[in-house]
Amino acid sequence: MAHIDYYLFGQSPFTFLGHRALKEMADRHGATIGVKPVKLHDLWANSDAVPTPEQAPVRQRYETIELQRAAHARGVAINLNPRHFPIDIELADRSAIAIIEADGDAFDYIEAVGRGVWCDEADLSLEAEIASRLTATGHDAAAIIARARTDDIEAIRVRNTADAIAADAVGVPAYVLNGEVFFGQDRIAALEQAIIESRAPFMA
Repeated sequence: MAHIDYYLFGQSPFTFLGHRALKEMADRHGATIGVKPVKLHDLWANSDAVPTPEQAPVRQRYETIELQRAAHARGVAINLNPRHFPIDIELADRSAIAIIEADGDAFDYIEAVGRGVWCDEADLSLEAEIASRLTATGHDAAAIIARARTDDIEAIRVRNTADAIAADAVGVPAYVLNGEVFFGQDRIAALEQAIIESRAPFMA
């Protein structure tokens, strides 16, 4: 059975746009997914990437086109300039880890966070907004948020980031299959082909 390590960041639009497609693809092939929220700025520091506002204008314009292209392909109506972006997504991402550590499924919750930022104009830095989405996706919001604030949950996020760096992930979303990294939601088809073929990983 194939296993995919899935490195993500809750407010990334491309994480959101590829999130459900990844799950559907994995389900088609009986693949398992290890969901691993990371500290994106640490990942970027390792790959010499910078946040969009710090990029050259031509790169910013092209990213806007790519975002529209991906949203159109996925059939999702998004806000190109959401009211609450960028935000401090730390508690929301740590809550996803807390769900996973409690042997829960964080997939629907993570999707709800991304939808909140990119479709619903919600401020996902606020505990109330996080709690609302935890409750809506079947979790005990108070218990999850309390656990999310602990040092051991943050240690897992730090370890996820180190694992992503070790796998040569340059950003999010990144999917790692048998040591081969696939960067970007537009690489899900290539990831699926690798699973179907059961081929040896391509490595640098």
